[in-house]
Amino acid sequence: MHMASTMKWAMTWLVTSALALSVGCSKEEENKPSPPVVKSAKPSAPAVPTPPPAVVPKAAPVLSPDCPKGSAGEGTMNDPCEGKGATRLMDAVWTNKFDDKGPTFRVVNKSESTILYGKIAVYFYDKAGKQIEVEDKNNPGKTKPFHTCSGNLFAGVMKPAEKATITFSCVKKEDVPATATAIETEMQMVGFSDETEKKSKLYWRNNDLTPETRKKGGIKK
Repeated sequence: MHMASTMKWAMTWLVTSALALSVGCSKEEENKPSPPVVKSAKPSAPAVPTPPPAVVPKAAPVLSPDCPKGSAGEGTMNDPCEGKGATRLMDAVWTNKFDDKGPTFRVVNKSESTILYGKIAVYFYDKAGKQIEVEDKNNPGKTKPFHTCSGNLFAGVMKPAEKATITFSCVKKEDVPATATAIETEMQMVGFSDETEKKSKLYWRNNDLTPETRKKGGIKK
């Protein structure tokens, strides 16, 4: 009887111990921190190179069919009909006279169209015929080879073959150097008027007439 009790007690102790060990292990497993989850990086997609912008060919200029003979261009102010050599569509010759406003010029329209706009280049020469530099009013302290101005210079329009004596408002007495004894001009650019005679519809230019260094007398035919 005593042995049976002892065995019963021993079995009870073993079961209790096993349960205690089982519970202890479970608690330790619960309290143990989980290992960090490591996510593998996905490979990035290969970079796609940006294609260079498409090169759009510049459109060829549309030449005006109305350009005066011997010239070519769009006929606009920025791309006028370009003349060459000694071709002049307008003469402006100094009369050797001044008034209170400035020198006066004999002007002739040599073209076959009515002229509204003009750009004039005015050269000055001393007694020896040497070209005189003029003050550059846009850059104080500097000079330029000739005086120039532009606009509707003719107090209206100049008809084909029309002649006039004009004192240009943009060529003043103070623009003439004190040592100048001769004045020569070139009408570098002209604008032909439309039917209203209030607006220019076609422009012509000859840059050959207005070099920076110009001998007295200019380019001869």
